[in-house]
Amino acid sequence: MHAMKKMAAWLDAIPYSVIALFLRVVASHPFFASGQTKIGGPTFGREIFGLDLTVQIPTAIRSATFALFADEYKLPLLSPNVAAYVTTAMELVLPPLLLLGFLTRLSALGLLAMTIVIQLFVYPDAWWTAHAYWTALLIVLIARGPGAISLDCLIFRK
Repeated sequence: MHAMKKMAAWLDAIPYSVIALFLRVVASHPFFASGQTKIGGPTFGREIFGLDLTVQIPTAIRSATFALFADEYKLPLLSPNVAAYVTTAMELVLPPLLLLGFLTRLSALGLLAMTIVIQLFVYPDAWWTAHAYWTALLIVLIARGPGAISLDCLIFRK
C-alpha cells in the first residue's frame, strides 16, 4: 500500500502544463495530417529520428479533395466545394493554434465540432477507433485550458 501512495504522489506531482502540452500535440496531429493530404504546395522540413517533420505550404486544394467531398464525405447543408474549403482551412489553421496553445479553448471547440460532424456524417463506425479518443482529449483542453506552457498563458496571463 505504501508503494501505491508513493506512486500516486509522484503522479500527482506531474504539472498539468506538461499534460496539457502532450494533449495538445496528440489532439492536433490527426487533424493537421489530414489537412496536409488535401492540399498541394511546396514541402519544407524533413524526417528526424523516424519522425516526419515535413509541412506542406498550401498553394492549392487538390482536385482529389473536391472529389472526396462530392463522392464520399457528403455533408448536409454544405455544397461539396464549400465543405472542402472549410474543412481544409479548419484542418490547417486550428491544429497549429492548438499546438501553440493560442486560442486553445476555441481551437479545441472547433476541432470537437469537426469530430462530431465526422462521426455523424462521414465515418459513423469510427467512434471507438478514433473519435471517442479525440473527443476525450479535446474536452479536457476545453474544460481545463492549455496549461502554462502556452501562448494563451503568456499573452493572457492574469
